[in-house]
Amino acid sequence: MLPQLPQLRRDQFDNLEKHTQSGIEFVERYTKFVKERSEIEINYAKQIKNLSKKYQPKKNSKEEEENKYTSCRAFLSTLNELNDYAGQHEVIAENLTSQIITELLRYLTELKAERKSHFHDGRKAQQHIECSWKQLESSKRRFERDCKEADRAQQYFERMDADINVTKADVEKARQQAQMRHQMAADSKSEYSNFLTKFNQEQNEHYYTLIPNIFQKLQEMEERRIERVGVSMKTYAEVDREVLPIVGKCLDGMTKAAESIEPKTDSKQVVESYKSGFEPPGDVEFEDYGPGQSMKRTVSETSLSNSRGEAKERPSGGKSKGKLWPFIKNKNKLMSLLTSPHQPPPAPPASSPPSPSAVPNDPQSPKQNKEPLSNRFNEFMASKPKMTCLRSLRRGLSLKLGSGPEDFSHLPPEQRRKKLQAKIDDLNKDIQKEMDQKDALTKMKGVYEKNPQMGDPASVDPRLVEMAMNIEKLQSEVQKFEGWLAEVEGRLPSKSDPPRRQSGLYETQNSNSSTVANNCAQDRESPDGSYTEEQSSETQVKVAIANTPEFDDEFDDGDEETLPTIGTCKAIYQFEGHNEGTISVTEGELLYVIEEDKGDGWTRVRRNEEEEGYVPTSYVEVLLETNAKGAMTYI
Repeated sequence: MLPQLPQLRRDQFDNLEKHTQSGIEFVERYTKFVKERSEIEINYAKQIKNLSKKYQPKKNSKEEEENKYTSCRAFLSTLNELNDYAGQHEVIAENLTSQIITELLRYLTELKAERKSHFHDGRKAQQHIECSWKQLESSKRRFERDCKEADRAQQYFERMDADINVTKADVEKARQQAQMRHQMAADSKSEYSNFLTKFNQEQNEHYYTLIPNIFQKLQEMEERRIERVGVSMKTYAEVDREVLPIVGKCLDGMTKAAESIEPKTDSKQVVESYKSGFEPPGDVEFEDYGPGQSMKRTVSETSLSNSRGEAKERPSGGKSKGKLWPFIKNKNKLMSLLTSPHQPPPAPPASSPPSPSAVPNDPQSPKQNKEPLSNRFNEFMASKPKMTCLRSLRRGLSLKLGSGPEDFSHLPPEQRRKKLQAKIDDLNKDIQKEMDQKDALTKMKGVYEKNPQMGDPASVDPRLVEMAMNIEKLQSEVQKFEGWLAEVEGRLPSKSDPPRRQSGLYETQNSNSSTVANNCAQDRESPDGSYTEEQSSETQVKVAIANTPEFDDEFDDGDEETLPTIGTCKAIYQFEGHNEGTISVTEGELLYVIEEDKGDGWTRVRRNEEEEGYVPTSYVEVLLETNAKGAMTYI
């Protein structure tokens, strides 16, 4: 009996298969770890960026105005650096994904394929040696069987040969049978010997060549797997190390921003921002008490509580305030209410412009119906003491509604001067921009005139006219703001002027004037608590004007505001404006629109600074500017 086939190598194949499978599972687990770390970095970067965005100053908000302070700018710089810091964590996540996760996933696919190939070769070699072993066992059993058959045939021949009763033919037959069995046994022995030699050769090749080679390949595969894991772990650390310089710069930026904070500079900016420019009050004069005389009541120009307290003590003064009905900015607006047409406008002519005699006599011509407004105007004229403080009351109301006056009169003088100067600078920039565009269009027109095939020169004219109107409008705005700026600069006190108190004003006025002056002193503060630009000297002038019969002087240059231009129009028919409030126009004349049609069929236009009035909307072709409210073109 031959020994059984050794099982040592087969057992090692099973152990190696388990070990290599656990190695693959380890790589998969490490890949999952890096993937989760990448997701954490992405979520962390996202949260940091959202945090930075959340605390960024909002546009047109109080936080944006506070950025002039070094501490606020430092915080803004910190937020920006924090945003860059979050970006580096995104870089970490991207590098982990591209340099580790993607590579390991690809390597895992290759590793599984290589492992499968090696074990397939090992199983094939094992099956081959087992097949050879089975053939050897089969030839051995056949040789054993033939040998036993030959022995039995020989014994049978010997019994037949010894028996005298058996015929010679039977003995010969038994002898031949024995010889045949011995020959078969010899053939089986030869075959078994051949198979044994072959098996020994294959077994030697299997255990000394094939299996060691397969094991060597599995060993190299395992070493490459371990080395690859080590490289990935090193890359994992290097990914973090690569962003450290930039992270360090971000932290250095935060430190530098913190070191840039200057408390003294911030405090100076606060002083500069809220510097009012008001003149400090002078000393209060001593007033002696005498029999039959009452002490004069003076109003402090710097105390907010005094003016409000006196307002509570005089209920009549507060009641008179409530009767101020015309919250009108200027004389033009008031006069437009009194003189604007209230009748339907005349219909446009069918074929030719109406004759001068036909239009005024038209039954639909605008007629003045001013009786109710005249009565109100008379009542308004009669309440002169109230009008002295109309501007303060109007500004307080406009501030409560959320928008300050155009001239920034609700601000203290110094702040008002800064705002006006900034507005003038902006307008000058707009003028320069318009002029540059106009020059460019003029050059383009010249090129078109020299080379008509490049374009029509007439196509540039409307734009040039529009730019000229825009420049004229901006220049008028600059002049208006420069006038207000000159007014403010004339009122600002110099440091060398001694302080003074305007208490003598109230001593020289009669009882009616004193009441009016006190009302104005109360209104020196707007209803929302902000100051107006009216100084005590202006109050004295106002009181003097209020006691004169010339009421219209209160609406003159100081308080009058020219209505802005909202568009242009071209007269398509001739119109003779004989009625009050209308203006005559000729066919083809270009005018400025200052008030669009409110639904009554009339449009308010201006020819120049002195001439303005209403014309029928159907008589003109109006082109409102795009930024005007309800902008549209109509005929």
